[in-house]
Amino acid sequence: MKKSLLFAMLLAFTGATAPVNAAEMNAQLAELAEQQFADWLDDPGLMAALATQNAAHSGLSQTDIDTLDRTWRAEISSADTPLIDDVLGRAASDYLRDRKDETDGLITEVFLMDNRGLNVAQSDLTSDYWQGDEAKFQETYGKGAGSIHISEVELDESTGTYQSQVSMVVTDPASGAPMGAITFGVNVDYLN
Repeated sequence: MKKSLLFAMLLAFTGATAPVNAAEMNAQLAELAEQQFADWLDDPGLMAALATQNAAHSGLSQTDIDTLDRTWRAEISSADTPLIDDVLGRAASDYLRDRKDETDGLITEVFLMDNRGLNVAQSDLTSDYWQGDEAKFQETYGKGAGSIHISEVELDESTGTYQSQVSMVVTDPASGAPMGAITFGVNVDYLN
């Protein structure tokens, strides 16, 4: 979707330039997720990357997951970053970056998680690799198809914007079974 159309739709959702209260903002964010963000998941490459990682990670223990997460965190401040480079270098990550750029600042970050809560693809570097211990995963994938989680508004230090994270379950297009979750960082200044 072209950024001007997405921005126009967002303005239509808000309907005014006055600041919105928390309930109004959550309603706008949920509507945006259901009507706009879900179409990001129509990309066959994104769904293939998710299915591939789910299969590859099916045998991981919690110890394995913790080790991967510690490796990711260590790589953030290292010159040697094979795990980070692998995830950021995937075609699915390129797709998310391109889609994010089309929003002209509305989306500050987006990342896709597998059925274990591990990053599959992302537009920007996340501070950790495992999201499975966080509400963005537990309140979506953990609750099943159709679940949406909207976080409190916070200053995101990595993007320098006030954002809310809108997370939703990613389902298999054929069976409707949950496959993972996706999180969109939304710049709440667009909701004023």
